[in-house]
Amino acid sequence: MRRGNKEDIMVKLKYKFGKELWTMVVQSKSMGLFGLDAYVIDVEADLAGGMPAFDIVGLPDAAVKESRDRVRASMKNMGFDFPLGRITINLAPADTKKEGPFYDLPILVAIMQTTGQLAPVNPKYAFIGELSLGGRIRAVRGVLPMVIKARQCGFERIYVPAENGAEGAVVSGIEVKPVEDIVELYNDLSGRREIPSAKPCSSQDGDISEYPDFSQVKGQLEAKRAMEVAAAGGHNILLIGPPGSGKSMLAKRLPSILPDMSFDEMIETTKIHSIAGVLPPGAPLVKNRPFRSPHHTVSAAGLSGGGTVPKPGEISLAHNGVLFLDELPEFSRSSLEVLRQPIEDGVVTISRVSGSLSYPCSVMLVAAMNPCPCGYFGHPTRSCTCAKGAVHRYLSRVSGPLLDRLDLHVEVPAVNYDELSSSAVSESSADIKARVNAARRIQRERYDGTSVRCNARLTPSTLKKFCVMDDRASMMLKAAFEKMGFSARAYDRVLKVSRTIADLDGCEVIKSRHIAEAIQYRNLDRKYWQSV
Repeated sequence: MRRGNKEDIMVKLKYKFGKELWTMVVQSKSMGLFGLDAYVIDVEADLAGGMPAFDIVGLPDAAVKESRDRVRASMKNMGFDFPLGRITINLAPADTKKEGPFYDLPILVAIMQTTGQLAPVNPKYAFIGELSLGGRIRAVRGVLPMVIKARQCGFERIYVPAENGAEGAVVSGIEVKPVEDIVELYNDLSGRREIPSAKPCSSQDGDISEYPDFSQVKGQLEAKRAMEVAAAGGHNILLIGPPGSGKSMLAKRLPSILPDMSFDEMIETTKIHSIAGVLPPGAPLVKNRPFRSPHHTVSAAGLSGGGTVPKPGEISLAHNGVLFLDELPEFSRSSLEVLRQPIEDGVVTISRVSGSLSYPCSVMLVAAMNPCPCGYFGHPTRSCTCAKGAVHRYLSRVSGPLLDRLDLHVEVPAVNYDELSSSAVSESSADIKARVNAARRIQRERYDGTSVRCNARLTPSTLKKFCVMDDRASMMLKAAFEKMGFSARAYDRVLKVSRTIADLDGCEVIKSRHIAEAIQYRNLDRKYWQSV
């Protein structure tokens, strides 16, 4: 036998189903996830003689290693032959850690090719899915970014779990096949019965959920105006007032006046929710701006993201939407301080031994708090019952640097009886949203061709270019800066808020009345934090 012949590199095996086959290394294609980025996985299968064994190599985690039992059981229970030999599965690239049950389906396809139960599969086909012991294919997380990457890499078709079909079909330019079980997959690949491709979904399909309406809020005209300004410019806002004054009620209605999401924003947000595994069943796209309201016991990792291979945290899950922190001083100091850089940069970077990942987190931060532990410090009619020093300790839980990053500080006073019992109809969210949309339209036209989406995201290099003041406005801002001791960051944020107020007013040049309103939104830190 000459060296290099086929016989030297392949071994004849006989199987129970009566075919004499040549063993060889076969491949199927799959996709892996690392943060927001997906990458191609080559699933290689080798079948050799010897004692029966099933090994998976290529840095698999526990969930990947357990694929052995799921694949074996599903093949036997669905009537397919599982080979009696030494099976080796390699997940390449071998130096990247693989996690999750995504690879059950491509492993099964590779094994069925080695045994001749399936003809060689088109290398332009990719497979993603988790197997049940009965052979059904379960949904997995992260399908959208994986399908996007598969299209970019030139794949023609991708097989995904049926529950993820609509999510994958959002991506055009690649055929998405939703699979219920492995018999359905076998029939499609062998040409017996074709699986219909998933129907593409657009941003116009389906209904958009309704949020609570601002017309339900009695009184609080000043606070409503501040919420309108915040929504029009994408600004962070702090609501401070006694218990029951309506702080949470106002915050929960903020999404109802935010502009509708663009298709690009929907894709960005859906990718994050898909990776985190919180995408609602049957919802291929996140069409509503996210509203995340974590409990104050949340950890720093829960807010920013974490894990061995870091997953998105609450601040990233709120991307393009609202992150609401109720009872702000009750959050741990470490949790609050971890927000400082992300809310400034619009991106959070998490570094672990396995690598460094960045997730977008362009959010509107809305915080609410009482002025003291009992809630009545500074109240006009009720006395504060807190012990001496308790107010100072309570307020000092919110650091100066974090407070400086909140553009608007708004007092929400207690609502009086006449306002509560009034039958007058308050302004609806639709009316406020119309003004917000008009202001955002001005901003889109102004910042066309730049990376800026709204006034809150203006960079220092573009601030002077787009925030032009008249002489009176400039003099007023200078006087306030010197008298109130603004930091450089506070100066920038007053200017950005003034730019938003001017946009709501339909003025291209910032005037003194716009500066005056913006300055009044920076007074509460003087009233509360400097008075204790």
